Amino acid sequence: MKIKYIGLVAIFAGLMSCEDVVLETQNGSGEMTYSELNTSTVDFSNYIAVGASFTAGYTDGALFAAGQEDSFPSILAQKMDANGGTFSQPLVDDNIGGLVLGTMVIAEPRLYFNGAGPVRLAGTPTTQATTPAAGSHHNLGVPGVKSTHLLFDGLGNAENLATETANPYFVRIASAPNATILGDAVASSPTFFTLSEIGGNDVLGYATSGGDGTNPITPPEGAPGIGFNQTFEYIVDMLTAGGAKGVVANVPYVSSLPHFTAVPYNPVPLEAANAEAVNQGFAPYNGGIQQALAALKDTGLFTEAEAARRTISFAEGQNAVVIVDEDLTDLGAINPAFAGLPKYRQATSEDLLLLPSSSFIGSLVGDDPQLINGVTVPLEDKWVLTPEEQEALKSATDAYNIKISEVAAAKGLALVDLNGILQEAATTGIVFDNYTMTTDLVFGGLVSLDGIHLTARGYALMANKFLEAIDESYGTNFVESNTMARAGEYPTNYSPILP
Repeated sequence: MKIKYIGLVAIFAGLMSCEDVVLETQNGSGEMTYSELNTSTVDFSNYIAVGASFTAGYTDGALFAAGQEDSFPSILAQKMDANGGTFSQPLVDDNIGGLVLGTMVIAEPRLYFNGAGPVRLAGTPTTQATTPAAGSHHNLGVPGVKSTHLLFDGLGNAENLATETANPYFVRIASAPNATILGDAVASSPTFFTLSEIGGNDVLGYATSGGDGTNPITPPEGAPGIGFNQTFEYIVDMLTAGGAKGVVANVPYVSSLPHFTAVPYNPVPLEAANAEAVNQGFAPYNGGIQQALAALKDTGLFTEAEAARRTISFAEGQNAVVIVDEDLTDLGAINPAFAGLPKYRQATSEDLLLLPSSSFIGSLVGDDPQLINGVTVPLEDKWVLTPEEQEALKSATDAYNIKISEVAAAKGLALVDLNGILQEAATTGIVFDNYTMTTDLVFGGLVSLDGIHLTARGYALMANKFLEAIDESYGTNFVESNTMARAGEYPTNYSPILP
């Protein structure tokens, strides 16, 4: 049996751009006038950025110098004229992106748009994870960290890289092998700080592993270093202990990112003959489901609705992939006679297929043309976020955000609603100058080619949202004085050729 399969990656057209619209006012003579910038209520003389990959400037699936220079803390520092006009970041050594440990690549090069889709840049990273980034740094954004990692005193120890208990990005910038991210931030005696995406990786790791149990969600409750709520409160207590003011950001619903929305649930095109051949292959499984229904429906534990949901049926045209769903009823637990019936069903529009599945669905198991991933061989849990798994993400995120809001209010800190920003972009689009930015992969302008992290223009929008929050909470006038980032000054896609 041969099944024709059409690739899932869309054919992309050229990107379009347009001129910026400058927000401005006119006085009586027709001249453009703005208020003079006033930041007298806030001390930006020692601004420290604490966070994860967004803070670091991670974009297009990698950390590279040009992306770091367009990080939202860097943009903020420029507008705030912070740190005496100098904002030090631990720049990597190249614009290839990624890291090496000796001769082993441990973080891949960046993605770029080749006219058809996102692809990895050719070349080998030159930044050694164990080579310290010289000097002290104002940007302490560390890609991949969860909330509890900010307190872990082995995170920057190069010896722990072998056991994967160190973070290679923090190894480069830790003040000492036993330093912590929070400790280094507090030791710098900040007068102002941003604390962003804390909690993001606490749910993102679960999401990018398809909720398969290998990367669980950090529980909201627990002692510092264990649960999110107490850890976040402790982090803020420490950052504000010296009187620093700051801005915190809440956690977006990560399942709204294109990493989870770009691949359709029904990407399998079949001709009638091929569909019939697949159905014949699933006939024994479907027969077993019907036998189980006949034997168990009187128990009320296995319903006709679930039996229909578990029945596999292909037809001519576009078809939903077949998946493993661990939340389906364990029929063998009800009656051992049905212990051999697996938890299979076809995906629906409520399921989210992860972006990497686009190159996996339709591939063969070995060289057997009858063993086709997502068609005759169901996708494992790691490739899909089911509705139950999405609800687990939402529940945790909501709990995190309640705590973040409470702590911000109690400490008198500014708050940026990143969740609201992402939801607006994912539904109606969000206006930035005369661009309408969405979460569409490649063309939306907000989210970079990896489907998770922002573009440089997205980080500029984020910086503006922080400036707006500072105005609202501390009485500055960044918006009124037009001291804001302009959309047209920041790209949505970097060239594959960067110096």
